Amino acid sequence: MSATRHAPLPGPFRLQRGGTLQDGTIAFETWGTLDAARSNAVLLYTGLSPSAHAASSPDDPRPGWWEPMIGPGAPLDTRRLFVVCVNSLGSCFGSTGPASTDPRNGRRYGKDFPELALEDIARGGGEVLRHLGIGRAHAVVGASQGGMVALAHLALFPGGARHLVSISGTMAATPYAVALRSIQRDAVMADPAFRGGDYPPEDPPRAGLALARKVGTVTYRSAEELGQRFGRSPSREGRDFAVQDYLAQQAARFAGAFDANCYLRLSRAMDLFDLAAHGAPSEVFRRSGLESALVVGVELDHLFTVQEQAVLADALRAGGIDTSFARLDSLAGHDAFLVDFTAFDATLRPWFAARSP
Repeated sequence: MSATRHAPLPGPFRLQRGGTLQDGTIAFETWGTLDAARSNAVLLYTGLSPSAHAASSPDDPRPGWWEPMIGPGAPLDTRRLFVVCVNSLGSCFGSTGPASTDPRNGRRYGKDFPELALEDIARGGGEVLRHLGIGRAHAVVGASQGGMVALAHLALFPGGARHLVSISGTMAATPYAVALRSIQRDAVMADPAFRGGDYPPEDPPRAGLALARKVGTVTYRSAEELGQRFGRSPSREGRDFAVQDYLAQQAARFAGAFDANCYLRLSRAMDLFDLAAHGAPSEVFRRSGLESALVVGVELDHLFTVQEQAVLADALRAGGIDTSFARLDSLAGHDAFLVDFTAFDATLRPWFAARSP
């Protein structure tokens, strides 16, 4: 079963850093009902790797990656909100990306897929709204990479949203985050199976992807959580420690599901993004037409630090935006938005409840 729908991209679709796409599409899913005024849409941008399946629905009852946050009575209450989650342009879960077929030659794009910018992903989200006949979103929401894309959306579509929720995002990646992601990309490209990006789909660079995911997992979770959760417990799978089993499980799941070229394009796009390319951030926000914003950071997030969230909140306020800033305590670190639903429910529920479409 699938609830995935597709919005066409206008062709040729010119990407920010050069190159064009023909017959491109953006995969998306929706929950709730669009009101008569088309004023209750919440546009949700994902992190680097999730699909558009953020929650279950009658058409696809599998739990989604943000299952407790979307639905009747949830913080994103589908009794009054129409939630639209898009799969990022450049991903491998339905939207056009390196794993897709190039209509010009009938072969996979692979390494020849154009360089990607987060602004391209935001334009893809804009095309989904246009496809649905929505002129202005009630809110734009994003976490991690999605938080960055949400900021790009504001820069590209002034007046396109009334409210913003940015969770563990940033206006520009720190050198620390760039360094960590560059190591992950090096791990993929160093795998002999990568073949310079020309690997066949049946034989991808699984070892490189697995190593990249292990490094990524360590950056997504906090040292405190790993210590409390695993300590020095022994492995049950022939390794030295239980924490190694956990990393291996995460790595195997990711390497079996995600395309390497998609991973490289999206990872690098995160590093290259800088909101200041669109002007002083305070001026970008002043032009955005936002009425209010919520910025959420996690104290033990070392990848997208809570200090970065404070700087973002200050920039929004400097742009005249009524901005709330929530600092959450969670052992889960950067991944808190995917696992610590109690904390996020307590933060998002009252904020959305106070803002009627």
